[in-house]
Amino acid sequence: MNDAWSGGPFGERGTCLLAPNPGMMTLDGTNTWLLREPGATRGVVVDPGPVEDGHLDLLDEQSGDVGLVLVTHHHFDHSEVAEELGRRKGCPVRALSPDLSFGADPLADGEVIDVDGLRLEVVLTPGHTEDSISLLLPAERTLLTGDMVLGRGTTVIAWPDGDLASYFTSIERMRDLAISGAVETLWPAHGPVLHDARGTLEHYLVHRRQRLAQVESALASLGITHPDPDDESLPRRVVEVVYADVDESLWGAAEWSVRAQLAYLARR
Repeated sequence: MNDAWSGGPFGERGTCLLAPNPGMMTLDGTNTWLLREPGATRGVVVDPGPVEDGHLDLLDEQSGDVGLVLVTHHHFDHSEVAEELGRRKGCPVRALSPDLSFGADPLADGEVIDVDGLRLEVVLTPGHTEDSISLLLPAERTLLTGDMVLGRGTTVIAWPDGDLASYFTSIERMRDLAISGAVETLWPAHGPVLHDARGTLEHYLVHRRQRLAQVESALASLGITHPDPDDESLPRRVVEVVYADVDESLWGAAEWSVRAQLAYLARR
């Protein structure tokens, strides 16, 4: 799972084109997913990614005829070239947010999309951001997770846009799809494909609950019984306790999630 990731074909309907934007938050880069029903003329592009070192031109060249561009959430490393790709391909762009949708209505939870026989179902999964969606691809028994689940490690809850209560609900919903047998694999927007969907999602729930308990313990050690969401210094103080064994270069991202955890605890 720690091997370098370079994308490639998966199943009969998916190909991951890796964007050249590796980094601390993006892992090996953004996974742009090219989906097409076998034998179909047009396909679907999910998360066309950033403007980075010719990624748009390569995507334009390799994606062929495209009937629809989908965006899992608004972060620029997923959405930056979406409208331009839609213009080049002469197709609409759709996301949960109206601001990202171009030439078509925003997506709706439970909506079934069909492009030349490729069937996708929209699954509303807020948590990482308020507008995060996942996409169920029933023919592959896979779920495209955007940034809600990563191929390595765990995702950041991008507070205040992200929300921990929503996150728990969404991960439980995704896990239920795995329990039902509808989902066996996860195709994330960063990092490698995950072949144990249920195990991964259960790990996410356990990990986040453990982190929440660690935050509560850190608050107790700081003599705080009820966190003040307006205390701007508190998240860093908690990070210094909970993430003491983590490289300090990651503390900024950890602080986002800690802010989300403190907001969650303040509402309880």
